Amino acid sequence: MNHTRPANSPSCPCWWGGVGFTLIELLVVIAIISILSAILLPALSKAQERARGVVCLNNTKQLELACQLYTDDHESFLPYNLVMSDNSPRNNINWVNNVMTWSLSPDNTNPATITEASLGLYNGGGTAIYRCPSDHALSSIQSGAGWDHRIRSYSMNAMLGNAGPAIVGGANTNNPGYQQFLKTTQIPHPADIFVFLDEHPDSIGDGYFLNKDAPAASGAYAATDDEWHDLPATYHNRSTAFTFADGHATLHHWLKASTFRPPAAHAANLPIEIPATPADEHADFDWVLTHMSIEN
Repeated sequence: MNHTRPANSPSCPCWWGGVGFTLIELLVVIAIISILSAILLPALSKAQERARGVVCLNNTKQLELACQLYTDDHESFLPYNLVMSDNSPRNNINWVNNVMTWSLSPDNTNPATITEASLGLYNGGGTAIYRCPSDHALSSIQSGAGWDHRIRSYSMNAMLGNAGPAIVGGANTNNPGYQQFLKTTQIPHPADIFVFLDEHPDSIGDGYFLNKDAPAASGAYAATDDEWHDLPATYHNRSTAFTFADGHATLHHWLKASTFRPPAAHAANLPIEIPATPADEHADFDWVLTHMSIEN
């Protein structure tokens, strides 16, 4: 005859007086788990960010592919890359038709500002490739409205494409010392000139990424010569995704502390003046300038 053993039988394994863990043993196990977590979680976090960096890199490659398809249909002319502000009239001739802000402007979330713009036809009508998976920067008012993210993380090199009224006599008035490339055939070394990058969420604004050179008359750096006007994002272990005119893409790692700002609203504190000394403080800024265009 079978008998059911009472749940509180002294011989039951789960009874405190049976073969269960002692308090000391439980504390030891908890301590071991805590130590392992402290060791493994940072490595796991870095691995996850590397994975997001790969997705971001692929996004920029897809944008460049769409740009190449556009130029194939437009006699090698690059898409329009207009300077825009909050109050600018919107125009779908531009590669994107929005300005990212920290307000509740519909530009931040409206997919039509991408799908109906000039590159929308060439990327399958989707919007996912326009946002870096690491970009969740929001203002307090946007978070309070229940937003998860804004719609765009990438910008286009200001020295590429038709910048509209900013182009006077074939030169970009925002950076007159450098050539403006209106067509892909004008770019002498496509592997050296970037087209798209992920931009810092506090400077992204329009899709027009600009930094300009102001060389000192003596040829030496002066304290007011150079400054970050727009700033690359540094989500991916202090690296930024760039795609170039020849189609290749890379994560470029930055060297200087002045290049890093938290990816948050009003955190960039732009423009950022680059110290005159030491000279290598200009390393990151100069890398961007030399890969934006070539001097006239």
